Amino acid sequence: MQRDGYQLAELNVAHLVAPRDDARVAGFMTAIDRINRLGMRAPGFVWMLEGSGGGDVDPRHASITEDPRYIINLTVWESVATLEHFVWNTVHGQFYDRRGEWFEGLNAHHLVMWWVAEGHRPTLGEALDRLAHLREHGDSDHAFGWRHLPEATVWRSRTVSGVAGGMVK
Repeated sequence: MQRDGYQLAELNVAHLVAPRDDARVAGFMTAIDRINRLGMRAPGFVWMLEGSGGGDVDPRHASITEDPRYIINLTVWESVATLEHFVWNTVHGQFYDRRGEWFEGLNAHHLVMWWVAEGHRPTLGEALDRLAHLREHGDSDHAFGWRHLPEATVWRSRTVSGVAGGMVK
């Protein structure tokens, strides 16, 4: 549960079914800037890791391994409700519903969330450490997925209806 003075950080890691310039992923790759801009204008959006020097990386081109087909998204939101609204109640939700066309299923958690103090901007290294912790220990207050958040009502309603996956953002 969210405490005063904290915001919600999230890292989502996905693996494309084909190289970034392949026609099979063109629908996703051509929309990523538009979706990111929509997110940055969404109520409750706080921050996104993007190419600005100082150790930041551009999520469109970031690779967490030598495999350039990995795509990352690292953001901070005011609350669970604001992130849920953006994920499922905007055009982003249409892309979420089509994720199977563009991304391969991963055998482990690839979405992690955690609470950060207001004003903190997590590094990619910090986020990957949280993801590793979630994979090793499961949901905890240190690193968690949607099911760990009692206030995640939109996620729960979509899961019950079979739309949202348990390990997927």
